[in-house]
Amino acid sequence: MKRGSWYVIALALAAALALVVQRTQRIAAGSRRTEAAPPSAKLSTQGMKPAPDLVLKDLNGKTVSLKDYAGKVVLVNFWATWCDPCRTEIPSLIDLQQKYGAKGFTVLGVAMDDEGKPAVQPYVEKERFEVNGQKLPMNYPILLGDGDAADAFLNSVGGIMGLPTSVLISRDGKRVHTIIGPVDPEKLERDIQGLL
Repeated sequence: MKRGSWYVIALALAAALALVVQRTQRIAAGSRRTEAAPPSAKLSTQGMKPAPDLVLKDLNGKTVSLKDYAGKVVLVNFWATWCDPCRTEIPSLIDLQQKYGAKGFTVLGVAMDDEGKPAVQPYVEKERFEVNGQKLPMNYPILLGDGDAADAFLNSVGGIMGLPTSVLISRDGKRVHTIIGPVDPEKLERDIQGLL
């Protein structure tokens, strides 16, 4: 490659890193909030495409399908134990699960670690996250990301550029949007409220 090309690539990477750091700081600040986001207007899913099905195993070896969550608002969150931005957004996801789980919302965490269950299960069992002044475990279902199934799902919703990547799905099974990078907890909360 020519020297100029390397320079452009380096600038693009630096800009992307700065954006991730900025969003991560915003997310960390947002996870310390205790009040709910202001009410949101109802979101219409008219014209949105149906989300593809996703079938994976949970940490107990049980087969879980996205179709099992029909009638719920679902955030499918692709993450990994080694991913710093993923770990930074987990407190926000725990908080959203606490606030809206009983109202018809769930996070489905899809762990994309190459080592699978031997890496993921101890992490989920051991780690605690600061949420509203409490140390809490991940309180939502964790699935093991099978490369082929996860790739097929992600390819049908626009692909994966990195971790974390999340896909918000409405009660009627429509893909509302795909979030590449850490979620913005305030915007996501408004979207969840608008879909419930």
